[in-house]
Amino acid sequence: MRLTALPADELIHTAYAREVGDAAILYEGMSLADIAHVVGLIEANIIPRQAGGELLSALLAIHPSPPLDFALDPARGDLYSNREAYLKMLAAPVGWLSAGRARREATTIGYRIAVRTRLLRLTAALGDCAAAAVELAAAQRAALFPDYTYLQPAQPTTFGHYVLTFVYPLLRDLDRARAAFVRANVSPAGSGSVNGSRLPLARARLAELLGFDSLIPHTRDAMWQADGPIEVAALLTAALVNLDRLAEDLQIFSTAEFGLVELADRHTRTSVIMPQKKNPYSLAYIRGVCGESIGTLAAMAAVGKTPSGQIDNRIFAYGDIPRALDRATGAAWLMADVLRGLTVNTGLAAKRASENFIGATDLAEVIMLNCGLDYKAAHDLVGHAVRAALESGAATLTAELLEAAAQTDLGRALGLAPDVIAGALDPARIVAARSGPGGAAESSVTQMIDECRASLIDHHQWREGTQMRIETATAFLLMTASALRIEPKPAEDSPEQSGEGWDETYGDLPIPPNRKRWGFGG
Repeated sequence: MRLTALPADELIHTAYAREVGDAAILYEGMSLADIAHVVGLIEANIIPRQAGGELLSALLAIHPSPPLDFALDPARGDLYSNREAYLKMLAAPVGWLSAGRARREATTIGYRIAVRTRLLRLTAALGDCAAAAVELAAAQRAALFPDYTYLQPAQPTTFGHYVLTFVYPLLRDLDRARAAFVRANVSPAGSGSVNGSRLPLARARLAELLGFDSLIPHTRDAMWQADGPIEVAALLTAALVNLDRLAEDLQIFSTAEFGLVELADRHTRTSVIMPQKKNPYSLAYIRGVCGESIGTLAAMAAVGKTPSGQIDNRIFAYGDIPRALDRATGAAWLMADVLRGLTVNTGLAAKRASENFIGATDLAEVIMLNCGLDYKAAHDLVGHAVRAALESGAATLTAELLEAAAQTDLGRALGLAPDVIAGALDPARIVAARSGPGGAAESSVTQMIDECRASLIDHHQWREGTQMRIETATAFLLMTASALRIEPKPAEDSPEQSGEGWDETYGDLPIPPNRKRWGFGG
């Protein structure tokens, strides 16, 4: 060994501890990487058949999860080194694991498998959230609702049209997640160290065994990428910002001041001191996860900004990105359930959709079309009438107010019939007039709902097909490895039996009380 000193305690308790802390995330993928690598070594006639079979036997014994006596010790370094040491305790010919492969290859594969698994879960959660929003929109497609800009009454709409606002970004989030999956599900296996390997490793075969769709073409790029974690963090941030905006809206709409929606009790919690409170805790949590994701995005960009041949800072991505994926997935599932439990105060919403001069835009357009004014002139006239109504305490615009404004602005009468004015201000008619593509009319909303449902079916079918292909590849890998495994022959002088070799390999590190067991560090 090149090194003559043990790792510093400070190094063990910081960097190494962080690395082994990600073991639960990386373990299964690294285990599959090891199994595939040994299968590849056997098939390429690089490793002796007996040694390869024995090593596979040991690897399969600790897959898919570590045994109870597999106690990670930061003093051993990262997960790879801990697995290696444990396999040696099983008398496995573990030295062959390094043939044609750096430890970062195994770790990178473990990370990519962890990410692809979670990206598929994320698409399921985002799809369910979008589906919940679509079904809510369908149920509320004709329910009048006041739309707001800058939290000020803007125009009448329906709650169904409002909710669809958030479905289309969710569909784009799904597109981004699928694209990220495609870029994540590519294989670095067989890359060697930086410039490839002189060993005849079949990279395409290894990719197939591991369920990857294709190869990373350039071996150095395969080992040193920094953009992948940034991309995943970015798509999570985009998705969570969308959910955050909806959560904040619902939090506002659920206040006593608005009273337009109410969360189900199961999505809230009360105050421990104020018994009247019903706090929208689910929404607050979703918004918090969004804020955390923004921080993760900044962190991934910062730690990725290193020399091109340095992977050390990737230790922050190995655990942080999968955990960020888990949190985002949970937030999406939670929002889906919030939407399914949401109650809309349709009576109050319909009333609010006719108040605060919310039909003023339509009235200005009717004046433009019927009274020979350009829109700016009609806009100013209606604005003056609104101001007069507010000053007089009137709750709506009348023919008298409009005529008075016309005399002031134009020096002439408008001659607009009262029933025309009333029709222009009627929220139901205002909504019905929005029958073009994307509009709030029921027919337009229904068309969008159908389009969104079709898109969600496509995403679901892609996810199910992708999951099936990965599961099939994993099953085939394990079947192939099982066919090649050979039970080891006990050796009288093996470290497992006699303890020889332990001190030689690990120096002054603590020796397990039972040399057959893991037990590092007590």
